[in-house]
Amino acid sequence: MIRLENVSYSYPGGTPALRNINLEIEEGEFLGIIGRNGSGKSTLALHLNGLLRPEKGKVTVRGLDTRDFARLPEIRKLVGIVFQNPETQFVGRTVEEDLAFGPENLCLSPAEIRVRVDRVLAETGLEKYRHRSPKTLSGGQGQCTALAGVLTMEPECLVFDEVTSMLDPGSGTAVLKRIEGLREKGKTIVYVTHNLEELHAADRVIVMEQGKIVREGQPEKLFSDLPGDPGLALPSLIELAAQLRAHGIHVPWEKTRSPETFAEEICRLFSKT
Repeated sequence: MIRLENVSYSYPGGTPALRNINLEIEEGEFLGIIGRNGSGKSTLALHLNGLLRPEKGKVTVRGLDTRDFARLPEIRKLVGIVFQNPETQFVGRTVEEDLAFGPENLCLSPAEIRVRVDRVLAETGLEKYRHRSPKTLSGGQGQCTALAGVLTMEPECLVFDEVTSMLDPGSGTAVLKRIEGLREKGKTIVYVTHNLEELHAADRVIVMEQGKIVREGQPEKLFSDLPGDPGLALPSLIELAAQLRAHGIHVPWEKTRSPETFAEEICRLFSKT
């Protein structure tokens, strides 16, 4: 669906941000992107719908080149981005107006806009906030509103850039469940994060370092090889699973999702001995 070919990009001042990136994102894939601060993760995400355009190489979305300004509206209908700080996306005085903004820019009929807004409000549980200013909502509600605003555009691919980093654990878990639900409906998901525990649903994960993709693979295989490799701190359950594996005790990747599932697996393994 999205292809990056030999993509390079530099920050203002000339510091390289992306270095010769080659990446293909398949339709319906859940791709995780990890890496420490300054590795180029967010810069890569902003290239996926033309908010940034490469200095060298090219990015295409269903064959549409992001360097072609005339095709950018069509590209941004296909690929929507949800940012770390939801307030950067709010444009309406109310939640309802904010959700209607994107479809209005698509020149849809008022009737179609109403249908989309009402449907997304219902799907995201935001109906009771429809007349509230989005800036008065909690962090989790605000992030949900930002996601809802993108969903009214009905994109095929959604890019999430550190969307839980400013949320409390409960709100972050709720946002993740909505994202996994979108994946189950066939949406293509690109998820940028520092938190490896948020990537249990990923089909594939890439690790970035100094503007390059330095490692990629399925989550379980990738994280089993990560300790000490690109300078990323492993979440405690994944690190513990790695230590157990070194002693011949294999805890499946999916069991490191939560302390509860991890404990259940440990109990199951030791009940056999």
